[in-house]
Amino acid sequence: MIDCLAVGVGGFVGSVARYLAGKIPVPNPAAFPINTLLINIAGSFVIGCLAALAARNAPIHPRLMLFLKVGICGGFTTFSTFSLETSELIRSGAYTAAVLYVLLSAGLGILAVILAQNLILQ
Repeated sequence: MIDCLAVGVGGFVGSVARYLAGKIPVPNPAAFPINTLLINIAGSFVIGCLAALAARNAPIHPRLMLFLKVGICGGFTTFSTFSLETSELIRSGAYTAAVLYVLLSAGLGILAVILAQNLILQ
């Protein structure tokens, strides 16, 4: 039960942080969902750091890792929003933007995890 509470509180923190980050004004957000892209990349970087710390045998309590990885990162990153925004770009005929968004989100997200792990594991 305590693990569920840790994930739930972390999810609350991550979700509120995601909401606030999504409120950062950007020019013409309908043309390209830059906020969601940056949120997903930041979340990928953070979860990469956490995974690297755990791989380095850093003394992080398992419940704290649940709070951080599943709770905060899970609440902060926005794959469902990413999927919806991609489908909206496709539906509106913005095929190039949709493909670019998918490639950048996946590619930069993976690179963010690798960068985070390399920074911490060095």
